[in-house]
Amino acid sequence: MHSPRCFFSRVGLLSKPRLLHWCATKPPGWSQLFKSLACKGNFTYVIAKKCQRGQKSKKSNHVGPPNGSWQERLAYVVTPLWRLSCEEQIKVKFEAQKKILQRLESYFQKLNGVNVTTSVPRAEGLCCLFHPIISSPVINGYQNKSTFSVNGPDGNTKTMGYYLGTWRIQNIVCVPSNHLKNIPEKHNQYYEVFLQSAMESCFLFHEGGYWCELIFCTDSRGHTMAIITFHPQELRQEELSIQETLKKFFTTGPGAVCDLTSLYFQESTMMHCSHQQSPYQLLFGEPHLFEDLLGLKICISPEAFFQINNAGAEVLYRTVRELVNSNTILLDICCGTSVIGLSLVQYISQVLGINLVEQAVEDARWTAAFNGITNREFHTGRAEKILPQLLQSKENWQFIVAVVSPAQAGLHYQVVQAIQNCRAIRTQIFVSCKPHGETTRNIIRLCCPPNSAKKLFGESFVLRKAVPVDLFSHTMHCKLVLLLTCKSASYDTAGSLLRLKFQ
Repeated sequence: MHSPRCFFSRVGLLSKPRLLHWCATKPPGWSQLFKSLACKGNFTYVIAKKCQRGQKSKKSNHVGPPNGSWQERLAYVVTPLWRLSCEEQIKVKFEAQKKILQRLESYFQKLNGVNVTTSVPRAEGLCCLFHPIISSPVINGYQNKSTFSVNGPDGNTKTMGYYLGTWRIQNIVCVPSNHLKNIPEKHNQYYEVFLQSAMESCFLFHEGGYWCELIFCTDSRGHTMAIITFHPQELRQEELSIQETLKKFFTTGPGAVCDLTSLYFQESTMMHCSHQQSPYQLLFGEPHLFEDLLGLKICISPEAFFQINNAGAEVLYRTVRELVNSNTILLDICCGTSVIGLSLVQYISQVLGINLVEQAVEDARWTAAFNGITNREFHTGRAEKILPQLLQSKENWQFIVAVVSPAQAGLHYQVVQAIQNCRAIRTQIFVSCKPHGETTRNIIRLCCPPNSAKKLFGESFVLRKAVPVDLFSHTMHCKLVLLLTCKSASYDTAGSLLRLKFQ
């Protein structure tokens, strides 16, 4: 999960003071606003459009809430649907996902005259079958990983929470997050413990301080891994003593009440860095967490990606399972710890996983070995480099189902080319929590007809079905599972399960 600082800057909440000023209080007709407007895009788009309709106000450098609390304002930014009932949230999200598909339909029709509408019954104005939103069985306190920044709006430099404000005019503050509905109580309890530390926080690197970021990961058994990002400042010669101080604080000092399973330390002079840039150092405890999911024991390292909602992840993986034919090779691109692929091994002939993060691939291999899974093969590196050669070696094999779950930046264009040009790939399942920008371009390119200029020589794909899965209650986000098949493939429907008939 990205740091809150990076997250808010990406969605635009740290660059538009008006958005934050408007969020200070709950506006009248909030439920109706989201039901009627949320479908136009993401949350920031809705807020922006609402601001444009209202009276123009003077820009203010004051980011404090004039009529509301910091906590309320943060709740509307991080969990904008927190005041709506579960039923209302589902209605809002359904309309938002519907608009995403309608936008895709318009792109398909305009781009090079592509027409990819299906011949089966579908929702009005949509390019595919649209399944109702599938909800997670857990809607409160579902986050298994929380990334906290450090600072405060009241002069308390040890406030642990999320940033609000505008970087441009340097009025960023850190607001406590212990009231947010998506954060588990156990993660919130660490706040009081953190206040007892003698170390000062580091907000602006040149102004000193040491605490940069705190990450807490918890499995379903309650075991917790903590990761402390620490700016060394001028203390490089005393680094070992600092680590020993942290170890004592969380083992025999006030932090012992956290009952951590493991504590990692990362020295960083940047806002965010990877394990390769600055290795995680285990100060004490177990090096991994272990999660039980769909009958598998999953190994999780500090940097490995894992779905943030365990119960919702099981729903998501079952949804993917229903869209995969048996006796096929599953190509798991951007596989992470390859939970999707490994959870399907009893239904398919082989899993081929590709991921950039070496530790995540090692976790996948451990999970496969521990669970006695032998029909798997994992590769570490950039998918755009590995995939073409890997697919060339499988060209004469049986049909391949490609499952893609990329980061928000989407897939490299060479990955899309390799998928579209491989004749053995007849089915693709695209999983995205933010189908905008590059992800949209990925989907459109997959559905393009052969084009030598774009180095697309294979048969185009057709978007057949969309299934939204709500892993992120109280937010506007969903995991959207898209089923694409080759244009020449026909299929019939039986309930929610699609059975492909290859010609």
